[in-house]
Amino acid sequence: MSSAYYRVLAKEVRATRPIPVADRAALDGFAVAASATVGASSYNPLFLPLQAISAGEPIPQGADAVIPLHLGQAQPPDTVECVEAVASGENVERQGSVAAPGAILAPAGRWLSPPDIAMLIGAGLVSIEVIRRPVVQIVVAPGSTTVDSNGPMTRALVERDGGVIADTLAVARTRQGIRSALGARGLDIMLVIGGTGPGNDDHAVAALSEAGELVIQGIAMEPGETCGFGRTRNGALVVLLPGSPPACLVSYEMLAGRAVRRLGGRDAALPYGSRVIRTARKIVSAIGMTEICPVRYASGDLVEPLPSFGETGLMAAAAADGFVVVPEASEGYPQGTAVTVYLYRSQSAYMSAGASAVRER
Repeated sequence: MSSAYYRVLAKEVRATRPIPVADRAALDGFAVAASATVGASSYNPLFLPLQAISAGEPIPQGADAVIPLHLGQAQPPDTVECVEAVASGENVERQGSVAAPGAILAPAGRWLSPPDIAMLIGAGLVSIEVIRRPVVQIVVAPGSTTVDSNGPMTRALVERDGGVIADTLAVARTRQGIRSALGARGLDIMLVIGGTGPGNDDHAVAALSEAGELVIQGIAMEPGETCGFGRTRNGALVVLLPGSPPACLVSYEMLAGRAVRRLGGRDAALPYGSRVIRTARKIVSAIGMTEICPVRYASGDLVEPLPSFGETGLMAAAAADGFVVVPEASEGYPQGTAVTVYLYRSQSAYMSAGASAVRER
């Protein structure tokens, strides 16, 4: 069951029995009949049969309350000195108080946190059914002088989003090299990085057209305008990501990552917290392109634009506190405008897990 942490439930889980199954102690202490404690005080201690009990243990027959340890003192040979009266049901979790039989413990689509798993184990479950994580292959076709930073970056992003990496494959930046990689089987998504632009050695679009189906070539987004989409003959979704590291990052976050998250049953929205914050300076953008603009906090709970991804590369993300999405019909935002900022440092935590105790579909 522990391998289900941070997975997504395929079906709702209902209680098959009352939780708890019987009245149980809510804390460590002494089980007593509440009626026997009437009149107890520090000036009039009562001596009752000793029934020590630990939190979570069933209430013994004849008892209906628990005296906390600080209100009782065990006395030899087998009594407890009670200095304060308790009411019936006090410090007791009643049968079915957490959930009645048939109650929904976790709905379908829930992203399971550690407390969720603890609660389900406490309900008596030993396995649950979760949505299968998408299998992703990363194909990197770097230029002749390029050090591959895209592969490790994209692998980390896929794992964050719940995908299973089948392989990270480096191929020659040729039509044949990329086309041969597109024949792989058993994949849900293939991310091809590099070779998507108009250059002489950019062959990813042609390779996909030959090895499968090219559906979209080029999008109105900066950075990332050379991104493309299609499918292999084996049915895998293909996302062609630009080889420029900032364009690769933005294209993954805005497009490919949504597919990975959706196929894994997660929310397809951006995995970042967001806030509406006013701009300290004007954010400038060109009409006709959706632009991803890095920003950082300024004094007075404001944000200010940083140099673009085109100017400083990945440093734009490394130095930023977040980013603003400027739609294609906008020239930007004047100073003092309230904008939605997606915040890097409040990014949702994703963790991958094995599947030894879960059933996938």
